[in-house]
Amino acid sequence: MSINYEGRVFRPVVNSPHGQVTNDTEFRYQQDGNLLSATYSGGGIRMGQILGVVSQDGSLRFHYQHLTEQHELRSGVCVSTPEQLPDGRIRLHESWEWLSGDKSTGSSIVEESCLLKAPGRHSPEKM
Repeated sequence: MSINYEGRVFRPVVNSPHGQVTNDTEFRYQQDGNLLSATYSGGGIRMGQILGVVSQDGSLRFHYQHLTEQHELRSGVCVSTPEQLPDGRIRLHESWEWLSGDKSTGSSIVEESCLLKAPGRHSPEKM
């Protein structure tokens, strides 16, 4: 039940009120072994970064940080649980906590925005 996140692009579809990303925010994932990284921007985020690990079951644990359009620097931690959609895309159910600002918690859902052909990737992967 492993998932390779290399080259996948995600967009939020649901977010808690204390979250800062919108459906205009785009996340671009990279993976090397179990090392996960991503960059994100849009929807009020000038630039963001993710660094974390991918578990054997495809779940993610990561830290995130970003700079908003209002020049606010924010950071937090997140755990994401994957779900494979009928069309082969991945939906991530996220539980997060701010480490800065109001230190609130919340949940989000992000979905793969399209099936990209990453190097060596010929079809959607099975979970």
